[in-house]
Amino acid sequence: MNFIHFQNIVSPERLQRYLDACDGDQVKALNLYRANVRVSVEMFAIVGAFEIALCNAIDKIMISSYGSDWLRDAVSPNGFFDVPQCRDHAQIIRYAYNKLINKRSYTHGHLLAKMEFGIWKYMFSSPQYRASGRILLRVFPNKPTSTRQTQYNNTTIFNELDHINSLRNRIAHHEPVCFPTGKSEITTDYIQWIYSKIEMLLIWMGIDATDCLFNLVQFNHAKDKIERLK
Repeated sequence: MNFIHFQNIVSPERLQRYLDACDGDQVKALNLYRANVRVSVEMFAIVGAFEIALCNAIDKIMISSYGSDWLRDAVSPNGFFDVPQCRDHAQIIRYAYNKLINKRSYTHGHLLAKMEFGIWKYMFSSPQYRASGRILLRVFPNKPTSTRQTQYNNTTIFNELDHINSLRNRIAHHEPVCFPTGKSEITTDYIQWIYSKIEMLLIWMGIDATDCLFNLVQFNHAKDKIERLK
């Protein structure tokens, strides 16, 4: 592909970091751009698989305590998310619910499917965690036991999920994942760090990562392509 033509499509600003990382080598910069797209695709699939596992685990716990329509009921009048501290969270859920009602297609499963990763992350934010009965750490039965020095509480889970969500958003906005923040240095450390967090959380959930993350071979292959461009 002609570099100038491609640059005009994606913008000079977007390609500049790739050029800087490749010492101005246009062919290498294009190869790095392609490799970044490929590893982003594979990583997005891994995050998606994890999100499904997390959603289903949360759903199972919540159904056991609040019934099969717990998400709808939580944002109904006097539901546990119908409080000022959870207003933004409730508005997102209520908006999705109302759209399904208008289309006459509401089911609990359809409502779950409308939720983005951020909804599940914020289930572990302190207001939502307290409002929903402080039960969601049951999603992670194999997490380490808290000590005086190190806590493994809902805030810990929220922070770990926030890192994963940040990567998800970077990929969704077509931002590079092959550079450290603010630098133009080729590395796969960031995506490997996020992958390790996903693997750790799956272990805490009692899920075998190799069973859940079925595209790990493709991920490693895509990651190796970036490593070879250093």
